[in-house]
Amino acid sequence: MKIASKFISRYMAWIVLIVAALALFVPESCLWVQTGWINYLLMTVMFGMGLTMRLRDFAVVFSRPRDVIIGCVSQFAVMPALAFALGKLFGLGVELMVGAVLVGTCPGGTSSNVITYLSKGDTALSVGMTSVNTLLAPLLTPALTYLYLRTSVSVDVKAMFISIIQVVIIPIALGIIINRLFGKHTERVKDALPCVSVAAICLIIAAVVSHNSEKILSTGLAVFSVVILHNLLGYLCGYLIGAAFKMDICRKKAVAVEIGMQNSGLATSLAASAFPNMSMATVPGAIFSVWHNISGAVLAGVLRKYTDD
Repeated sequence: MKIASKFISRYMAWIVLIVAALALFVPESCLWVQTGWINYLLMTVMFGMGLTMRLRDFAVVFSRPRDVIIGCVSQFAVMPALAFALGKLFGLGVELMVGAVLVGTCPGGTSSNVITYLSKGDTALSVGMTSVNTLLAPLLTPALTYLYLRTSVSVDVKAMFISIIQVVIIPIALGIIINRLFGKHTERVKDALPCVSVAAICLIIAAVVSHNSEKILSTGLAVFSVVILHNLLGYLCGYLIGAAFKMDICRKKAVAVEIGMQNSGLATSLAASAFPNMSMATVPGAIFSVWHNISGAVLAGVLRKYTDD
């Protein structure tokens, strides 16, 4: 299992890309994956994240609160604003704009921890920021989504709050509790978690892309441009913010990766549950899921070469 996990972790970007391409260009091959499964698949990923977490992962919050606060504030300030500005710049329709903004208002993704580690960045800071951002998400994600979209669509803040609690917070909390109580047993299954997480992410992408393949292909380059620029500008802004606050190179890497990589699976889930009549709202999250794994792998290869300011 360790060999399989290492293989999947190493080639995750390619695996996700192949699944996405198959779902886009041969959609009938993936139509068996139902969009109704998205929430349950994301819950599986979040539960697996909880199983890998310990209370000491939150120690950085208390030992280096300044760094965590800078990262978290930047996350929820930069990414929603970038999503909204890029959506307006490229003239996205209402449904795609909703999806893009949801990607921006969601917390950092768990992939950021892996990419930070591969980049030889400050992994403890990355885990701390992801943890705090995720805990803040039930409040900040609905509030920011309402702030940016209130003039164009009806945003059910309460429904979004409940959905994030159900899909993210409860599974993670259960994972942490089970890991705390049955640590010896959970150690045996941790090697399988990367396989489970990648499989769940691939199924989410397969569901969204295959059921919307015609619409995705018809949107042209606009939505792809928004997603790619959103991610890349997130990396850049994160690095510059780290530099502005005079962080060392390891912390700058962590902040850059944390801000640029989003929990796009959650964005896809929220689009499906909170905006059920807008099928295209799930598309930006699905594209982001594919793209940020590719860009993250490339970024890790570049950043790991830099160990001194």
